[in-house]
Amino acid sequence: MIALTIYSRPGCHLCDEMKAVIQRVAARVPIELETVDVSTNADLDARYGQEIPVLLIDGRKAAKYRLTERELEERLARKSG
Repeated sequence: MIALTIYSRPGCHLCDEMKAVIQRVAARVPIELETVDVSTNADLDARYGQEIPVLLIDGRKAAKYRLTERELEERLARKSG
């Protein structure tokens, strides 16, 4: 199972869009998703606040702002490859 982490905050429409993409892909690909609210941590907010949403795959930055289902599936395929 591949570990995904999304850094986001409540009320972020781009975050909601990326989470929806991840959920659709998760219906086909086994992943483990952790959602981190950067607004609850000053260090994370300083690091990721201007770039959210930020997606990490197995701890490595894989995308920010926008991501299509196809792009995510390709990145996951390379990771499991």
